[in-house]
Amino acid sequence: MSNVPEWVAYFDAAEHAGARAVSARDLTGIGRNRRASDHFTDALALRRPGFDRVKVMDRIGLAAALFTEGEPEQAAAAAHQALDEATRVDSTLVASRLNTLLDAARPYRTTAVDEIRTRAADLAAARPTAVAA
Repeated sequence: MSNVPEWVAYFDAAEHAGARAVSARDLTGIGRNRRASDHFTDALALRRPGFDRVKVMDRIGLAAALFTEGEPEQAAAAAHQALDEATRVDSTLVASRLNTLLDAARPYRTTAVDEIRTRAADLAAARPTAVAA
C-alpha cells in the first residue's frame, strides 16, 4: 500500500519535467538556466500513454519555447506536430497554451511561421479559453 495521497499520485517524473519546463520558459533570460525546450523534451519522453491533453500542452510548450529561444525552424516543425495533436483535444488549457504559442511566434515572419500562426489562431478561436457563466 502506498502512502502517496490520491490527489497527488499523478505527479510523476513527467509532471515534474513539465512543471520545470513551464518555469524555465517563464524565466527565460534570467540567469543561466537550462533551456525550457530541453525540459519540455524531457517531459514528453517521460509521459505515459493516456495523458493526451498534457502531452499536447507539452508539445505546444516545446514549440513556444523554441520560438523564444530563437529556433524558428525547429519551432515550426514542433508546432505542426503539436497542432496536429491539438485538433483531437478539446480543452480550455490547450487553447490558453495556443495563445502562448502565438505570442512566442509573433517576432517571426516567414511562410512556415505564418502557416503555424494561422493554424494556431484558428484552433484557439474554435476552443473557448473560459467557461461561460
